[in-house]
Amino acid sequence: MTNGDLFTYIMLGATLGLSAGISPGPLLTLVISESLKHGPGGGIKVALSPLITDLPIILASLLILARLGKSPAAVGIIAFAGAIFLFFLGWECLQTKGLANSTENVQPRSLKKGIVANLLNPHPYLFWITVGAPTAIKARQDGVITVILFFAAFYILLTGSKIMVARMTGKTRSFLSGKAYRWIMRLLGIVLLLFSAFFIYDGVQMFSGI
Repeated sequence: MTNGDLFTYIMLGATLGLSAGISPGPLLTLVISESLKHGPGGGIKVALSPLITDLPIILASLLILARLGKSPAAVGIIAFAGAIFLFFLGWECLQTKGLANSTENVQPRSLKKGIVANLLNPHPYLFWITVGAPTAIKARQDGVITVILFFAAFYILLTGSKIMVARMTGKTRSFLSGKAYRWIMRLLGIVLLLFSAFFIYDGVQMFSGI
């Protein structure tokens, strides 16, 4: 393992986590709704729900990939699917205008409702089977520490950014419709598009070795 490889996985985990944390979606809407109706504490509880819901999704994704790992073609297809998913996320980030009016009709939600919403959201499943789990398996080749840091960077930024949104929403909604939010999303979009290109490269490498 080199410092460059370690930094790449940390940066990838942080970028994916931050993107998932502040991109518009069901869970972020619940975070904002709870913060507006019950203060930052309510939003923070919802922000922490992925720490509960993601473990079975991750384990199932790793199990599926372990069975497919002996087939370069299957791994290559997953890499291409991951590239498409990252491109979709990046494009969504570039198109984001803000969330100023996204919660007027949302009813109050509890942590339990946040967990259910995340389990029924298809994005975590798509992310872990096409991007998260393959990256973790690849990072394992550089050592357990690399895997741990990848997951740590992802979840620190994922939950941390949602907690930040909860705290800021409890005080003001201007961040969600302001220029700073839009520019952050555009920057994340560009980075995600670059990582999409790396996944395409990995997929090509897998098929070239067949």
